[in-house]
Amino acid sequence: MNEALAIHIGNNDLPFVDIGDGSLLKVLQVKPDEGIWVIENIFQAGYEVETHRHTGPVYGFTTSGAWKYKEYDYVNRAGSFLYEPAGSEHTLQCIEDNTRVWFHMTGSNINLDAGGNITSVVDGALTLQFYLAMCEQQGLPRPQVLVG
Repeated sequence: MNEALAIHIGNNDLPFVDIGDGSLLKVLQVKPDEGIWVIENIFQAGYEVETHRHTGPVYGFTTSGAWKYKEYDYVNRAGSFLYEPAGSEHTLQCIEDNTRVWFHMTGSNINLDAGGNITSVVDGALTLQFYLAMCEQQGLPRPQVLVG
């Protein structure tokens, strides 16, 4: 008999934390040995993520609202799937309130200023550390994020 068990995380099992401008973050899984991190965001119109470059592939699925990359014409709406290869560079802009997006990332996000200079590097471990600190700061119980 196979001892590997599926792991279920219910919609309300992990909290969202406020990351600014009313936008929210939930960290679902971090696999440090593989560089994988899975998050869910709820963005409000006008929220913008700093221009960044991915060191690994990213998969995104939008479940509500609308957002785009400043550098492209297409808009991601509910039901949209997005694949970003390693090396892709862009600036996420939310264009509708309550835009909900799930991201599966590998590697790091290298954040860049307007001149293309590196301002910070964010990966799954750092995002988890931030998420746990924000849960504590916002008075939420320590979430049972799937690690490993």
